[in-house]
Amino acid sequence: MTSVASHPIANRPLMPVLAALSVAHLLNDLLQSMIPAIYPLIKEAYRLDFAQVGVITLAFQLTSSLLQPLLGYVTDRRPWPYAMVAGMGATLLGLLGLSAAGSYGMILVSAALVGLGSAVFHPEATRMARHAAAGRQGLAQGVFQIGGHAGYAVGPLLAAAVVVPRGQASLSWFSGIAVVAMLLMARTATLYRKSRGSVSGDADGTARRLQGVSGRKPTVVLPMIVLVMLMLSKNAYMASFTSYYTFYLIERFHVTVQLSQLMLFLYLVVGAVGVIVGGMLGDRIGRDRVIWLSILGALPFAVALPYADLFWTGVLSVLVSLIMASAFSSILIYAIDLMPHRVGLVGGLFYGLAFGLGGLAAAGLGALADRIGIIEVFRLCSWLPALGLLTFLLPPSRPAP
Repeated sequence: MTSVASHPIANRPLMPVLAALSVAHLLNDLLQSMIPAIYPLIKEAYRLDFAQVGVITLAFQLTSSLLQPLLGYVTDRRPWPYAMVAGMGATLLGLLGLSAAGSYGMILVSAALVGLGSAVFHPEATRMARHAAAGRQGLAQGVFQIGGHAGYAVGPLLAAAVVVPRGQASLSWFSGIAVVAMLLMARTATLYRKSRGSVSGDADGTARRLQGVSGRKPTVVLPMIVLVMLMLSKNAYMASFTSYYTFYLIERFHVTVQLSQLMLFLYLVVGAVGVIVGGMLGDRIGRDRVIWLSILGALPFAVALPYADLFWTGVLSVLVSLIMASAFSSILIYAIDLMPHRVGLVGGLFYGLAFGLGGLAAAGLGALADRIGIIEVFRLCSWLPALGLLTFLLPPSRPAP
């Protein structure tokens, strides 16, 4: 059976580049997370139903998912590190549009602009993190992604403290963060260009090891299909939280908007820990084992959550987030190891899938919630991690030496 292996550690990871990428990721995702964080405010102000709320997520995430693979393919042929700066400019325009939007249509357009910014950022940043890893791919992706998870967690907290009490227009206050992010991304691109010659790439070595002991080239199609199904399982379940967890808490336990946002923050922030732990474990024990643990391991906690009281709902949601968040870096690195010469394409595809599947799931779950109620939706979604059983179809991976 074919094995997927990690590159041996030839040099130390370029931590200044990885740290800068992580902070840039934090600022990028912090601004993106403002969209679902203000859903309760927008829903009441514009008298939206759950399906319309889901379409906002769809507009934001579908734009990102469609463009990311295309941009990744283009930048594989002609890398453009400074594209991240232009992407953040699109995010800035979307944020200002959301703050001034006077109609549902304008909200959708502004959300799509924020998605465009994400589409530009992730493929190029993934390539830069891959280059800076020096063989420690799990560690590098963990450092890079922890910034994104931390930013996505802080967004709801800032929304609860600033936007909810002061209204939609106060979103414009965060435009300064976008400007700071653009400056940091420009600096990160400069660091990357200077460091390109200091760490050797690993695409050729990975390609040789992927041939396995038999010397045959691995089959890519089946593992890729399995990885996509695992992404569907993970992101459909996560979408129920990022888009509707606050509504679930408010309806089931009659908590305030601020408390629901705080619980959403706790759910998201522990995901940042899960990302880096999962990445480092993947370097040691293999990607497929981390995928087993992270997706299927969350199933018993997910199934129990809809039947728990408020306290245990918080505890179980934190455990689910911690376990499931560790999957993404292993899924992404596994896919890149299958196609090591297409880092931008694979990075764009899987980040795009993360956004696109999440957006489609959010729209579908919103329509379902209008019919059967948000509480019943959470009960149905609790079984989605069971798709993690498909992991047995993946060839085993070898840990890094």
